Amino acid sequence: MTRFIPYKKYSGSENMSIDLSILNESIKTNAQPVLRLYGWLKPTLSIGRNQPLTGINIDYCKTNNIDIIKRPTGGRAVLHDKELTYSFITPVDFLKNGQTVVSSYKEISEALIFGFKKFDINLSFPASKKVSVRNNFCMAISTGADLNYMEKKIIGSAQFRKQNYILQHGSILIDLDKCVVENIFNSKNADKNLITLTEINPEITNIEILSKAVIAGFNKKFGFDFK
Repeated sequence: MTRFIPYKKYSGSENMSIDLSILNESIKTNAQPVLRLYGWLKPTLSIGRNQPLTGINIDYCKTNNIDIIKRPTGGRAVLHDKELTYSFITPVDFLKNGQTVVSSYKEISEALIFGFKKFDINLSFPASKKVSVRNNFCMAISTGADLNYMEKKIIGSAQFRKQNYILQHGSILIDLDKCVVENIFNSKNADKNLITLTEINPEITNIEILSKAVIAGFNKKFGFDFK
C-alpha cells in the first residue's frame, strides 16, 4: 500500500535518519512507494555521500549556527533553509525506467513537473549538463536529474539505491540568502544559475499550497490517491 507522510520540520540529522529508516523498513516489508514532505528546524548544510568538506567554510557555519550533516545520497553540498523538501522511496520495479539511474530520476521528477503546472510554471530538464569542478554548491549546477525554470535551476534531487529500492529526495527552492551561500562556499555569484519561487511568484511560496501541488503531481504521474 502506498503511503504519504505530511509536512513537518525536523533537525537535519533527524530528516536523514527518517528517510533512511523509511527506506530500510520498505526493504524489510517489501513496501510500496512512500512520499514524504518535510522542512528543517534550522539552516542545515547537507554534504553528498562521497563529498569531502574541501572548499566549505566550516568556521562560518559554526559561527552562524548552521548544522553540517552527511546525506545518504550523492551529489554536492546543499543549504537547506527556505525550501520544501520531498523524499520518494520506491521499489525499482515500480518505475518503468527504474533500472537506469538518470531515467529513474526523470521519471520521478515528472511528478514535480505535473505539480507545478498547477501554477502555470513549466519546469524542464536542462538541455545540457553544466558542470563546474570549482563549485561545491549543488544548486549552482544543473545536471540531467534536476529541474529548471527559464533555464535556471529551481529543484535539485539526489538518489541512493539499496537492495532494489530507490531513495530520491530533493529541494524545492522557495528563497535563498545569497550572502550566506557566498560565505559558506567562498564563492561570488553562486546563485547566478538558479531561481527561487519567491522570484517567480511570491503568492505560491506557502508550504501548504506547495505541498498540495506536489501531492497532486505524484497522484497524476503515478495514479496515487494521496490526500
